Amino acid sequence: MTVDFEATPTLALAVAVVATSTSAILVRWSDAPSSVAALYRVLFTTVLVAPLAVTRHRGAFAALSRRDLAGAVLAGVALAVHFAAWFASLERTTVAASVTLVQSQPIFVALGAGLFLGERIGRGTVAGIAVTIVGATAMSLGSVGRSGLADVTLRGNALAVLGAITVAGYVLAGRSIRQRVPVLPYVTVVYGVCVVTLFLLVGVQGHSYVGYSLREWLLFLGLAVGPGIVGHTVSNWALEHLESVVVSVAWLGEPVGATLLALVLLSEVPDAITVIGGVVVIVGIAVTTLERESSRGVDVSRS
Repeated sequence: MTVDFEATPTLALAVAVVATSTSAILVRWSDAPSSVAALYRVLFTTVLVAPLAVTRHRGAFAALSRRDLAGAVLAGVALAVHFAAWFASLERTTVAASVTLVQSQPIFVALGAGLFLGERIGRGTVAGIAVTIVGATAMSLGSVGRSGLADVTLRGNALAVLGAITVAGYVLAGRSIRQRVPVLPYVTVVYGVCVVTLFLLVGVQGHSYVGYSLREWLLFLGLAVGPGIVGHTVSNWALEHLESVVVSVAWLGEPVGATLLALVLLSEVPDAITVIGGVVVIVGIAVTTLERESSRGVDVSRS
């Protein structure tokens, strides 16, 4: 029996996308406040990652410059807002709308890189952004009409977009740091800051830190192991064997996977406008991604 090593990274990437697609479903199944679910998702991921980071890269932590540490702190805060906003959006809008809108982060990375890093925004990127805006608008109108709760659903869609903007901030804040610091020490520091930020948010919101059922704790752990460890770790391994553009475009399968899982497990059927708008959004993201990511790596530690 022979092993097709060229096919193995592709299969691994598919597994990672499927694992990440379960995130929205696990959040929906949880009865805990969204910020609590976000806190323990990141906390459990950190507990699983940190020992390996300390064992393999002990010196990397001490070697962090003040500038890199500040950047990691900024990235951690941005990641915390991303999780808090996106998890909250799932309480207010459809899985299809929430996951598709939050996946639009490459659009905001492109805009942020142009505004703050002086990177050129080409015509292809502009076209991709325009297409995405059209699709997002259609998707929002479709989900609002379907729910009958326009204010609630629009807030949910807005929170998903906020999740996309803040995860783009996380990517931009960590872009240069990742060139100097190994991934495990970097994400350990970022996740640590993210945990502290979410811990404070839960306290400000007045939610309890404990007292949840075994089912809830298992869901929190599932969020950490599935989307957190499997999705993140396997995707970064695949980046060592596949072109970055392949990995980036593959992540556009997450909204599709999450929507199908919501259809089967939550009996949530998106209407035609939401589906069409989602397809347009994915096309816009793909155009932007193909324009920008063909010659650079992709960070996939979100979701």
